[in-house]
Amino acid sequence: QVQLAQSGGGSVQAGGSVRLSCVASGYSYSNYCMGWFRQATGKEREGVAAIYIDGGSTYYADSVKGRFTISQDNDAKDMVYLQMDSLKPEDTAMYYCAAEIGETKCYGGSWYFPDFPYWGQGAQVTVSS
Repeated sequence: QVQLAQSGGGSVQAGGSVRLSCVASGYSYSNYCMGWFRQATGKEREGVAAIYIDGGSTYYADSVKGRFTISQDNDAKDMVYLQMDSLKPEDTAMYYCAAEIGETKCYGGSWYFPDFPYWGQGAQVTVSS
């Protein structure tokens, strides 16, 4: 059983930056896909970025390419970050990390579907204009 614990989030003005963290526990191996999702009020949950832990391959939604960066901690491979720069008011949402064991979600191209089995508790990011 994989547990995900998030930290970070908060309020920032447009153009600012926020970093989210997600640490996985309960699984001894590194072959899993971790994604970041967001859900704005009244909207569906959407994929933002993903990373395959065992290989480091990264994936981004077009709406955040060039502004958001997903990465692993250099020392703690179970820690994943989402660095969000040049934030816009439309980035305001609850952000969740999610994980699935295996490479299918990442390498299979379906990482942006919110059907991961394991989820973090969520963190609010609010961007004001």
